[in-house]
Amino acid sequence: MDAFTSGPVSYLELVAVFVAAVSGGLAAVRKRFDAFGVLVLAWVTGLGGGILRDVLIGDTPPVGISSWRLVLAALAAGVIIFFFHPGLERMRRSVLVLDAAALSLFVLQGTTKSLDLGAGVLASMVVGVLTAVGGGILRDVLVGEVPLVFADRQLYAVPALVGAGLTAVLWHEGVLQPWTALGVVALVFGFRLASLARGWTVPHPGPGWTARWGRRSGKM
Repeated sequence: MDAFTSGPVSYLELVAVFVAAVSGGLAAVRKRFDAFGVLVLAWVTGLGGGILRDVLIGDTPPVGISSWRLVLAALAAGVIIFFFHPGLERMRRSVLVLDAAALSLFVLQGTTKSLDLGAGVLASMVVGVLTAVGGGILRDVLVGEVPLVFADRQLYAVPALVGAGLTAVLWHEGVLQPWTALGVVALVFGFRLASLARGWTVPHPGPGWTARWGRRSGKM
């Protein structure tokens, strides 16, 4: 388990950073950013969640700015996107699959690192979710859009929360081994893809409720 999720930089974190940075690079290309902008957005998307995680748990300086391996992984994704984005744009479904993979990997890695450093179960769950969605939130803010995790109603944070909770339970019971960790990754990954395939969404206020609230607010 140590080589998988712990150490200064784990294999899990390298893969997750690269995959997430791909989505950041694509967002920059769609907004017609220049080469520098593509690299910056890839770096922010790939490492933003990890930086938030490390700041919250007091592991400073964050590996997102101190580990050359992670920075290189994010920048490599940005370079690949800059030169090969026409082909990748046509692979939208593949990018969604990669994004789901990054989500599941970040949840496991973020929650585990927080628990290993002595944070409580609840705090580690929150950190795990922020690790998973933080980079995407920063990406959307930088391109001037409402973060998808808030506005798109897709089940994105919910699978992350399920994965973080399950990781914390397994860790607390002392059964978080490589095979159980892979089970968590598979569960979050499958949950996210199933929600996309079946159109599952987060409940939201209906138009009638919104209209009534608007009328009441106007009277105040």
